Amino acid sequence: MSFFASRWIEEPEHVGDAEGGGLPAGFRAAGVAAQIKPSGGLDVGLLVCDAHDATSAARFTRSGVLAAPVLVMQERSRLDALRVIVANSGNANAATGAHGIEVAVATQDAAAGAAGVEPEQVAVASTGVIGVPLDAERLAAGMGRAGAVLRPGGDGDLAEAIMTTDAFAKQASLSVALPSGTVRLSAQAKGAGMIQPGFATMLCFVQTDAALQAETADLLLGVCVRRSFDRISVDGQLSTNDTAILMASGASGVRVAPESEDELRFGEALDALLRMLAVMMVRDGEGAKRIGRVVVRGGHADGVERVARSVANSPLVKAALHGADPNWGRIAAAAGAALPGTAPLGLDIAIEGITVCSDGEGVEHDVEALRAAAAGVEVEYVVGLPGDGAETEVFFSDLSHQYVTINAEYTT
Repeated sequence: MSFFASRWIEEPEHVGDAEGGGLPAGFRAAGVAAQIKPSGGLDVGLLVCDAHDATSAARFTRSGVLAAPVLVMQERSRLDALRVIVANSGNANAATGAHGIEVAVATQDAAAGAAGVEPEQVAVASTGVIGVPLDAERLAAGMGRAGAVLRPGGDGDLAEAIMTTDAFAKQASLSVALPSGTVRLSAQAKGAGMIQPGFATMLCFVQTDAALQAETADLLLGVCVRRSFDRISVDGQLSTNDTAILMASGASGVRVAPESEDELRFGEALDALLRMLAVMMVRDGEGAKRIGRVVVRGGHADGVERVARSVANSPLVKAALHGADPNWGRIAAAAGAALPGTAPLGLDIAIEGITVCSDGEGVEHDVEALRAAAAGVEVEYVVGLPGDGAETEVFFSDLSHQYVTINAEYTT
């Protein structure tokens, strides 16, 4: 089955699953168990780029409470020349004070020594419980064992090693046909809870064997993040650790020049990859049964954004989505809450293409057809505001009994 498994994400014609999977040329990865994750399993991942002239780009959470690895990367790393990523799950190393910073710095330095790179070329990332000191010895031991088993096909273990409440690993290995030649593009991501755009609310590592200028990598990652991880919500909660990194080895020999057809095609592939990963995170929203997409058109940019976020984060809309209840009144209420004082608000609302509200009033519709449509795995809501010229979208998960259970028992 193709990686692009959602009707909402179009697979570009020049992109396909890479035969045999694995990482692009110039990369090796591994994942091991270091007893950091209380539930057991793989919890330390390592990714190494063997190209001395590798380029990279990174994006981080906008939270006012930044985890130690995010702070250390922002202060010590060359975000345009990263060659190593050390990541752990089971512990976020957030709200851990000076000890947390010391662990992140020590990890960065140790990884640099082991890989033969400068500390500023090492990225560190953590995910898991907040406020608990990270065991530096276990992390160091895990990193050492991972270094001994690095391999081009180790991306699956890396993807598993960064999972927390994820029900499944999120990864891809793609082949991208560019005018100048074929390149590879791969990614490993995690995310199932604490998902609300403010940039990403997850970890995502992307690799390519295309040769990219650092400025090109930064531009493409920034644009694609805004169209993917910035467009999702599970629970409206922003994480402390969100990190997305794009690394380019150049090992394919195919150079992606700025403002070229190669750049356009590569950007289309990266955009589709990240958007599909974003939908996978929503689909894996803790306890999720269904996912929704709300599209808001009309009005102005600020208005459509506020309405889309309000609908996507409404517990009532999300509960109705879970129960396959096409209660469009919940959508209308969420839209009205986002634009207080705008009366009367002449809303248009459609669920799966069936119009249920026009100019603020309910209209006759096929109730049975609507109920059947609302029972699908993917359900689309379209909201029209007075005026025109603006449009946005947000992908979101439902709100289930299991979500409450998972988060009521998260640390116990």
